[in-house]
Amino acid sequence: MARRPLPRILSTGSAQIARSRELARTAADGATDVLHPLITITRGMRRLASAGRRRWAETPKDRRGPLLFLVASVILVVALVPYGPLLAVITLMAAAAWQGRDRTPPVPEGPDESQTQRLQSLYEALVPYFAVAEDPAPLYAHGGDWEKAFPAYEFDSGRVGRLTVRYPAYFADGDIESRTRVEQLLTAKAGRGREYHFTWDEEGNRLDLAVLAPLPTDIHAQHFVTAPGETVLGFTDPTEVQRTLPLSYGEEQRDVPPVVWRTGIRSTEPHLLVLGQPGSGTSTLVRSVALQALRHGGDILVVEGGSTGEYACLTGRDGVLAVECGTAGALAGLEWAAQETERRLIELNNARQAGNPPPEDTRRPLWILLDRPTAFSHPAAAEGRPDPQSLLQVPLRHGRAAGVTVVVADQLDAAAGLSDAVLQHTRARVMLGPATAEQVTAVLGSPPHTTPLAQVPPGRGFARLGTGPVHRLQVPATPDPYDEATSDADRKAVEDLLPPRSVPADAEPEPLPAEAAVAEG
Repeated sequence: MARRPLPRILSTGSAQIARSRELARTAADGATDVLHPLITITRGMRRLASAGRRRWAETPKDRRGPLLFLVASVILVVALVPYGPLLAVITLMAAAAWQGRDRTPPVPEGPDESQTQRLQSLYEALVPYFAVAEDPAPLYAHGGDWEKAFPAYEFDSGRVGRLTVRYPAYFADGDIESRTRVEQLLTAKAGRGREYHFTWDEEGNRLDLAVLAPLPTDIHAQHFVTAPGETVLGFTDPTEVQRTLPLSYGEEQRDVPPVVWRTGIRSTEPHLLVLGQPGSGTSTLVRSVALQALRHGGDILVVEGGSTGEYACLTGRDGVLAVECGTAGALAGLEWAAQETERRLIELNNARQAGNPPPEDTRRPLWILLDRPTAFSHPAAAEGRPDPQSLLQVPLRHGRAAGVTVVVADQLDAAAGLSDAVLQHTRARVMLGPATAEQVTAVLGSPPHTTPLAQVPPGRGFARLGTGPVHRLQVPATPDPYDEATSDADRKAVEDLLPPRSVPADAEPEPLPAEAAVAEG
């Protein structure tokens, strides 16, 4: 059936309405320009009348009679003087025009003296980086004009808030070291203690510098609106991602852009590595991932090398297979995880060859969470046992196909003790805590587009998923509810997310479900 054309009034109505609005706006602007003197005089007359009423109200009652006599005398003299009324009207109009003038202070054009000095110092500091002796018409030269080099700028509280820098085409803007030197210089000259975002336009030979607002630190653990297979690592700047999540702040709600890590058989980054300084929030992030995995119906195995009881709140909960803190328990749990991964692969292969759907026991996601696995290396070697990290080969290599996800968290100074398998297969990376740009680059594989700070709140850092961009990250507050230092609000937020207990906390842990099957095989 052919489509019928829309009626003319519907197809052309919007254009006519827009044209009518434009004509009305133009007529209103023209009338305002023509009537501007009358508007000014009317405003002045109103101000003069208000001043007269105020003067009359402030005059004591015993002096109002002489004041009236004085005003009447002035009016009589003006009336008797030749051209007096005309001069009086002209004087009144002039006074009204003066009183009705626009008293809004004019917006200053261009920077003031202090801002000019700051821009000039920035320009002079960039001369050694952007100038060469062979340039016949240098854009940067000592004592040169900064206005050509800085076409746009904004100031915030006396310091540079936004700046656009033009640089010569021969500058090596593709060299990471050259970029880093310029960024460090601009950070030092524009003002320390703030985070700056740098955007390099290599085609236009422009560098945009902008001051970033601090990320919110009052986001606590809660139910995030995500699909199965999506895990919220934290939250970032609104300009970096196009998605937002509704979050509750007490009785209020705000939309905050998240950093979402996707797992499953179609994930390109199936495993996660978290590194950070002590107290930077690595255990908090692992705890947040565990709660989200349990909410989506996954099974988790927790291996804690710090032996600090950070995950005692998960013991005996539905979906928690075990929480191991000792070397023997860690070896047994990871050995079972490797065998379970192999069993799933065999079951999936047999189902595919038979043309059947995957078995139900292979569809349930399995999460292996390791906090500080390098702490087991020395005790295991002393006892003549293998390193628990050696048992991660199979889950890391074949975990995506088997529905097994591995999350490894450790301290930055122990990163050298991580196995090659962990470093090779963890393509999703998170770096928490204070760090230099070189350290962030070594962990994430790419330098950040912002300036790392020397002091950051817990849970602050950077994240990179695979080969994607580097994002600023703020991990939601997910503290240990059994810690005495945890506030009541944060403790309740975490306890509301914990699944119910399947066994009492003081009961003997049952053997892992696949151990019996492996023994029978």
